[in-house]
Amino acid sequence: MKKASVWLNLKRYRYVYLMLAIVLVWYIAFAYAPMFGLIMSFEKFSFAKGFFGSELVGLNNFKMLFSDRYFVQAFKNTFAISFLRIVFEFPIPIIFAFMINEVRSKPFRSVIQNITYFPHFFNWIVFGGLIGSVLALDRGVVNGIIQLFGGSQIDFLGDSRYFRTILIVTNLLKEVGWNSIIYIAAIQGINPTLYESADLDGVNRWQKIRYISLPGIAPTISIMFILFVGGVFTQGFDQVYNLYSPVVYDKGDILSTYIVRTLKEVPNLGVQAAAGFINSVISMLFLLVSNWVVRLMGQESIY
Repeated sequence: MKKASVWLNLKRYRYVYLMLAIVLVWYIAFAYAPMFGLIMSFEKFSFAKGFFGSELVGLNNFKMLFSDRYFVQAFKNTFAISFLRIVFEFPIPIIFAFMINEVRSKPFRSVIQNITYFPHFFNWIVFGGLIGSVLALDRGVVNGIIQLFGGSQIDFLGDSRYFRTILIVTNLLKEVGWNSIIYIAAIQGINPTLYESADLDGVNRWQKIRYISLPGIAPTISIMFILFVGGVFTQGFDQVYNLYSPVVYDKGDILSTYIVRTLKEVPNLGVQAAAGFINSVISMLFLLVSNWVVRLMGQESIY
């Protein structure tokens, strides 16, 4: 009887299971199968000998990495940039969602949302080119405004002091609207009678946000925080790669760009695989810690 019910469910929901199967195949092919390549981290990999014929070198590839000052520099930069992303790029879309929700004019709100969503659909090759033009030393709009007010030109993309700030600001400009969508939807899903009751009690807007809206979307914030922190260590390759140059490597080079850069300069797949392995392990640790923190705060976690 139990088997019959299973087959009945499979038949009844076959199209749902078919869609699920496509997702599973994608994850197996592009997320789990490539993990087999981690064996390269412990080998002096050779294309001619393959995975099973290459010489095993134990932890030598990892030792080589940590003896490379450029890897250590990229490692520190990745932590620093990831921390800045968590501090600024995670909460600002939430604040923006609350601000959008407070706009009473629907046409005006739609205009703001469309304007802020639009940059998301540019890839970083195009958007990076636009940023480069705006911040250009000679003919950039920003330097033109600075000179107009009697200031001196600033080489924004050629000065490592400004590079991390540019990364955070430009990514916010590109993604803040898009990242706020889920929070706007969560706010609009709160029972409106709560706000009506608050109006009867003479509650102001700030108090509504603090005591109704924020607690109402706390589960959504918790899940998004875990996902954001879990992926922050591997984010930003496209942005950094299209904005940085050798003069800002000391502040802008991260692990993913270090891997690609060294792969082009001195190909050593074992060492590059070890760098990718370290990057993945740290991302997993970030995910575990963020999940533990959310659960410790009494909020809903992923597991």
